[in-house]
This record gives sequence, structure tokens and C-alpha cells, in this order.
Amino acid sequence: MRILYSVIWWLVLPFVLFRLYWRGRREPGYREHIPERFGFFPAIHPAGRRIWVHAVSVGETRAAEPLIRALMSRFPDCEILLTHMTPTGRATGHELFQNEKKSGRLVQVYLPYDTNMMMRRFIRHYRPCLCILLETEIWPNLIRQCTCHQVKLALVNARLSERSLKKGKKIRSIMNEAARGFSVVAAQTETDADRLGQFGAGNIAVTGSVKFDIEPSATALVKGMKLRECIGNRPVLMCASTRNGEEARILDVLEQLDRNALLLLVPRHPQRFDDVAGMIRNRKIPMIRRSTLHDLSANALSPDTRILLGDSMGEMFMYYAACDIAFIGGSLEKLGGQNLIEACAVGKPVLIGPHTFNFEAITKDAIAAHAAIRITSATELMQRANELLSDRTLHQTMSDNARLFAEKQHGATERALELLIPLIEK
Repeated sequence: MRILYSVIWWLVLPFVLFRLYWRGRREPGYREHIPERFGFFPAIHPAGRRIWVHAVSVGETRAAEPLIRALMSRFPDCEILLTHMTPTGRATGHELFQNEKKSGRLVQVYLPYDTNMMMRRFIRHYRPCLCILLETEIWPNLIRQCTCHQVKLALVNARLSERSLKKGKKIRSIMNEAARGFSVVAAQTETDADRLGQFGAGNIAVTGSVKFDIEPSATALVKGMKLRECIGNRPVLMCASTRNGEEARILDVLEQLDRNALLLLVPRHPQRFDDVAGMIRNRKIPMIRRSTLHDLSANALSPDTRILLGDSMGEMFMYYAACDIAFIGGSLEKLGGQNLIEACAVGKPVLIGPHTFNFEAITKDAIAAHAAIRITSATELMQRANELLSDRTLHQTMSDNARLFAEKQHGATERALELLIPLIEK
């Protein structure tokens, strides 16, 4: 089965290359550093121990930040090798670790495609002592080559949805071999641990989600205050990390939202910013784009502006700090939801749709803690938003609950680090 998996990778590589150039029309980053995706890297200086952390895209990169900083503090003689699969993930890593890159403490590259030859070349080039994969990243040939080259493997912040479990069972032999390659697994929940255990993963510990340890920077909070001053005294409903199909639903019922309220709309993927702007213009809804507000201190939104389009990267905490209520996207459509933790961390009441299978445990816990409310439609989203905006007592209670919920989940990074230390010190 694994041989078939490898053959399929080689067969699809021409199409993968075409896709890189196709996506590069709108996201130029996909046309950069292409040799890295095929296992060719620049020469590196001789180094001692190197810890490799793989974070696919934006969410995983942000989640990895507290763990990477903890590793740097605990092992000052180690270099961090941070790999990604998407340009937005790489850009996020650059933003978070600019100083560490300048000092030589951290290197960023793309992870090669999962063929034995490319992974072998990658591992021989960088020679890491430990590979840390984030969340659901289980690449069979990567794991096999780490095993062959005696690179220890850890799966951190691990989660596995019921849907992924069912898919994995269809290729059980591959999944079993991959799962047995991990020296340690730090699962988010007991349910995740049980599902991963069904594939034969050993040494599983439940550590919680490291995303709860992400702290908004003082800079982001100050920018949020400036954005709020720019908006004025109007209530703000933020629709965060929305995905294809959801913006149309929200815009169709916008008239049901309090007329004085501003909709702060932040699509998840930057390649869709222009498309979403076009949807808004086609509906003739007064809008301003964040990218046009070059100096927040010198701008003030017109009272007629109905929508602020968050068409920027790396400013999610600023947006959360500026809003009154946060709806978390990816949950109106059957897409599995997104992370609600950042909104809770800044004390914002959360609304979330019915489809949260990728974050089911955390979502249920937030609802049970009265930090979040489940809605079933865009119409109910507007109804619930109006209720929270008009009932200041309820709003304040949910805000306090959200902040307390996030604070109680802290500590996953330290628990995961305790599992990793023996692997690095051996």
C-alpha cells in the first residue's frame, strides 16, 4: 500500500507543479522557492543540534509559536528548522520570528512533497535531531525516512476528527505504520488520544491545545484600540475566517443586523479578498477595505459604512480586539469550523455555526462554559448578535466567561515540552 502511495505521488507531481503556477496567478508566493518543494535547498552552515517543527499553514504556525519559543529558551544551543506548505504559513512564520531569523536561531523552508527521495534528501541536508509535527500531519514517507535516519518523531497538539478516522481506516496499513513511528504523541483531548490509539500510536498523553497558550501581543492590542477609535462608538460584529459560500449567506441577511452596527468581515484566505470585495460591491453595500486605512490614527469611518473588509494578514488579534462579538467561520458550511480560542483569549463572546467537526471538543467545552453560542443559520447569527449587542449584561457575562475559559486551558505548551525534553536530551 505504501509503494502504491509513493507511485501515486510521482504520477501527480506534474499536476502539482501546474497547480503551483496556477495558484501563483493570484498568490505569487506559490511561485517562489519551488526547488525547496522538490528537496533542493541552499547550503547551510555547520550546526549542532537542530529541532525541526512542521507547521503547514497560518493556524498551525501561530499555534506553534509558544512551543517554538519554549524550545528556544530551554535549548539555546539548538537551531529551529520551521517548515511549511503554504505561502501564508511561511509569511506568518516570518512575521512571528523575524528577529530569530536574523540572529540565525531559526531557518524557514518549504517541506518537500512526500516522496522517499525528496524526504531523504531533505533529512540528509538538515540532519535534525527531532521532528515535531503539528495537529494532523501524518506523512508516511516523511515518517519512514525519519525512522531510517534515526530522527525522533513527535506529534504535538494532535487531533483526529471522526471523519479523518474513517478515512484513515481505508488505508489502515499505511496509517498503522506511520502511527508507530512516533516516539511520543501529545493529544489535545481524550477523544483524540483514543482515535490515534486505534492506529497503533503509543506513548500518548493528553496535554490540551497549545493554541490556548497563544498570547496577543501588546502591539496587536494597541492597534485594536486604534482601529476601534477609527470605527467610533458603533457596535461591531466580526465574522472571522469566513470561507467560500459563507460570505454570501451573511451578506444576504445583513439587513437583519442592527442598522447602527458595523460588520467586520475577515475572509480566511487572502486570495479571496478581491472576490469578497466584489460580492459586497455587487450588492451596493457601503464598504471600506482595511488595506486602504494606512494610518488608523488619521482615519475615521463614515457612519454610512456598513462593512469593514479585513483584507490583511497577521492582524487577527487586532480585529478581535476591535470587535464586540466574534462569529467563527468555516462552520456555516460543512467545512469543520475554525479555532475559536483567539477570540476567547481577548474576552469576546463567540457565535459559531453547526459544522465544527474539526474542533468539536473545544467548541462543546466553550458552549458548556457559556463562552460561545451555537447558531444554525446566517439568520440566527444576526438574531443572536442583535440580542448580545442590546443586552449589555449578557454580553459582559459571556465576555468574562470567554476570557476565563481561555485562561483555564493554559499550560499545554509546558506539558508538551516535558514530553519532548527527553527526546532532545538523549
